[in-house]
Amino acid sequence: MNKPLAWTTRPETAADIAAIREVNLGAFPTPSEADLVEALRSDPAWIPGLSLVAEAPDGTVAGFALLTRCHIDDAPALVLGPCAVLPARQRTGAGSAAIRAALDAARARGENIVTCLGHPDYYPRFGFTPASRHGIRPAFEVPDKAMMVLALDATAPAPTGTIRYPAPFGV
Repeated sequence: MNKPLAWTTRPETAADIAAIREVNLGAFPTPSEADLVEALRSDPAWIPGLSLVAEAPDGTVAGFALLTRCHIDDAPALVLGPCAVLPARQRTGAGSAAIRAALDAARARGENIVTCLGHPDYYPRFGFTPASRHGIRPAFEVPDKAMMVLALDATAPAPTGTIRYPAPFGV
């Protein structure tokens, strides 16, 4: 296991775009996620300040988490992903730091709910639970436990219905 580091998290800047692409290219077997991030940057679903990086003490961008606008039926929501970490920095807390920073930024903006299609053994540590428990479902086939949601504001009514992703996701 790699040694945990003290990560600095912050919103991405234009100077980070190439590094974010490299993080996604390194973390995934194909360039699909890196291309998705680039497509989302020019989509109306992009929300400035909700693309977060985790920076190592030496200034290297090692982790990345992105939240963009989606909808649950007609209610606004967010989708978490892609999230990625440079392979050499995996299991050091970079991904968790970027995700927590993104969720905190969304909460500070007054966002209500975040959806996530991801590993059911990883995302519950951030509070995600199966979407089906909340009357929320994807518009495509996916294992029930992999589609999750997180209520950022427990006092706000959570929407129910079908998740509609931004067009660049292709679903």
